[in-house]
Amino acid sequence: MRLFDLSGRVAVVTGGNGGIGLGMAHGLAAAGASVVIAARNAAKSEVASAALAAAGARSGCIALDVTQEGSCRAMVEETIDRFGRLDILVNNAGTSIRKPPETYSAAEWHAVIDTNLTGAFFCSQAAHPAMKRGSGGKIINIGSMFAIFGAAYAVPYAASKGAVVQLTKSLAAAWAGDNIQVNAVLPGWIDTALTQDARRQVAGLHERVLARTPAGRWGLPEDLAGIAVFLAAPASDFVTGAAIPVDGGFSASG
Repeated sequence: MRLFDLSGRVAVVTGGNGGIGLGMAHGLAAAGASVVIAARNAAKSEVASAALAAAGARSGCIALDVTQEGSCRAMVEETIDRFGRLDILVNNAGTSIRKPPETYSAAEWHAVIDTNLTGAFFCSQAAHPAMKRGSGGKIINIGSMFAIFGAAYAVPYAASKGAVVQLTKSLAAAWAGDNIQVNAVLPGWIDTALTQDARRQVAGLHERVLARTPAGRWGLPEDLAGIAVFLAAPASDFVTGAAIPVDGGFSASG
């Protein structure tokens, strides 16, 4: 169906070499997009790119540090040099440090904010000229359910993800005239390396998540594939500035 066909499109997924990012990358590739994995860990990115290629996708990987403006711009330039265009940007790179809020150092605060929020802004800024030249594009920012709820043990993370939603709305308003749609996905509790760490660090987390999630399970990275395709495809051309939970009903449950 043309509404969900990404043939001929080129997508960049930051932090796409594992977890939610890789799940989205596989979804975009299955819909026909060429997919660039942009991340810091080159060896892990090579493995992820090879898996996409083995599934029949045109894929590659590019080194990226989202906290560095120059690295973000160089990544976009290399994408265009190698793939000819840039149509879709998934701002997925993220990190968290879990501890009581009164104990964070300035460096720890900035490590989270600079990766999760500033990195999404730098990459979006870098992508904008290429998307405008190409008569439009799609930017998908990865937020979190902690854009809705507070997180007593992850204050910088929650603050950054709430700000990502406002960044999404602001860029959507700014770039609508360039035919660039900007939306956010708010994943719930997804079984990734990041949340496995959280389960080790936060007593009782696993049981509380299952008790509150109507779907009765943790999400899987592949559960994010469909929303990525929708927000990257022509089907969402009149959807911009939205923040869509993908959480098995967690945020709808009291």
